[in-house]
Order: sequence, then structure tokens, then C-alpha cells
Amino acid sequence: MTGDTWDLVVSSIGPLLSGAIRGTIPLTLISFVIGLVLALVVALARLSRHRLVSGAARVYISLIRGTPLLVQLFIIFYALPSLGLVIDPFPSAVVAFSLNVGGYAAETIRAAILSVPRGQWEAAATIGLDHRLTLQRVVLPQALRVAVPPLSNTFISLVKDTSLASTIMVTELLRKAQEIAAPTYEFMTLYSLAAVIYWLICLVLSTGQSRLERRLDRFVAH
Repeated sequence: MTGDTWDLVVSSIGPLLSGAIRGTIPLTLISFVIGLVLALVVALARLSRHRLVSGAARVYISLIRGTPLLVQLFIIFYALPSLGLVIDPFPSAVVAFSLNVGGYAAETIRAAILSVPRGQWEAAATIGLDHRLTLQRVVLPQALRVAVPPLSNTFISLVKDTSLASTIMVTELLRKAQEIAAPTYEFMTLYSLAAVIYWLICLVLSTGQSRLERRLDRFVAH
């Protein structure tokens, strides 16, 4: 690595970290929280005995899981304006990523709920809990432990998927790398540096995931 390249790396770390802190991380957190709420609603809809409700949830999941995230992002940002609905870049990314998380996480949550033994529902009914309270106090807490590992993986994947937001001009980590690389033509250097930052973020999240799983295991054991 030449002196000029090294100087570029050092001077670029700050802007790239700024892109991650101001763009990548908020986009990930906001989209994941909204996506989880949507996923819970869709999962419960999938478990509904009403065919119309269950069918609508099934179609939503099929559409999300059967189409590329980049296409979903382009439809929201580039195609909706033709229908008179214009959304700014960052909110467009939030909408796209939230819908995507909702589609994938819904099946994770549904599977976690179904993993709770039917006897838990019956036991709750014998002590007078209705369906809502049984779900809230008995089933969901147990399903949470099952759902944490796959949901954590979804969260980590979302961190990397936010790089797609650069295609609609959201100023996040990859977009910052593109802006710095454009006048210098140091694409390999800047993209490699961005990749290292993505890796470090995911490494921290993976460590947190492992600790959370161990705590849940101890909680269940007691």
C-alpha cells in the first residue's frame, strides 16, 4: 500500500463511520423494529381461523419472499411516483426493509408460536385465561426463546442489506464509500474498507446474539 493510499484510508475512516452511525445503523434499527411489529401481526393472521385473514397473510409472505429486495426497493422509490406517491429516499428504504423483514420474520414467529406445546394453551384455559392473555403471558414468552436465534440472524442480515439503500441515494456506509472513491478511483480500497466496517458491526451483533441466547437458556433452565 502506497503512502497516498494509506493517507486516503486514514482520512476516510471518519466519514465512513459517520455514514454507518447516521445512516446504516438507524436504518437497520428503525426497519427492524417496524418489521417485527408487522411480522407479529402477519404471523397471528396466518394462524387465524378466518380464511380471508389467513389467506391475505399468506399472499403477503409469498410476495415478499418470492421477489428480490432490490426490486421491492425500486418499486417503492422509483415506481410509486408514477402513481402520484413520492417518498423521500430514507423513508422509502425504511418502508422496503420493514416490509421485507415483516415477510421473513412472520414465518419465524409463526413457527415459534406453533412450537409451544398445545398443553400450554389448555392449561391456561383451565385457570381462566382467554386467548389474548394466554398468547401474551404464556405462549409468546416461550416462543421468544425459540425465535431469538433466527430473528437475530435476520437483524444481522438486515445490516448488510441496508447497503442496497445506496441505489436510491440514501447516505449510508456504502454510499459514503462510493462518494469518496469516485474522485480518487480507489474503489478497491474504499469498498474493502467499507466491507471491514460492515464485518465489525456484524461481529459485535453476533457476540451480542450469543450472550442473549445464553441468558435465555439460563432463564428457561431456572
